[in-house]
Amino acid sequence: MRRQRKQFDDETEVDMTPMLDIVFIMLIFFIVTTSFVKEDGIVLDRPAANPPQDQQETPNRPIVIAINDNSEVSIGGRLVDVEAVRANVETARSQKPKALVIVQAHESAKSGVVVRAVDQAKQAGAEKVTVVKPAS
Repeated sequence: MRRQRKQFDDETEVDMTPMLDIVFIMLIFFIVTTSFVKEDGIVLDRPAANPPQDQQETPNRPIVIAINDNSEVSIGGRLVDVEAVRANVETARSQKPKALVIVQAHESAKSGVVVRAVDQAKQAGAEKVTVVKPAS
């Protein structure tokens, strides 16, 4: 006769459900009991969008080269050729030698025109030329 050997299950299982229940209960508890503190930010005094009339004609006012969406270049409100930017900037810098040069280029303007305007301004003696997007 054969003897029957008993087989023991060595596999033991741990039921994770109660632990998950406790974790979710603790999560809900911490969410409900948390208090949020609204911190005050820094208050900044911003300058006016349009400076008063007496400040507009200061000697340190920048030289603005505007390039519109059709890639037309204007300096001081009058249209100029991109090759004439250098002469206009030289003239403006003779009156205001420390004035900054700002190229205000529309995002639809051709990049070649913007680069040529910046190059012309640098050839006119401007140390730093800043390219900005016009305010909408």
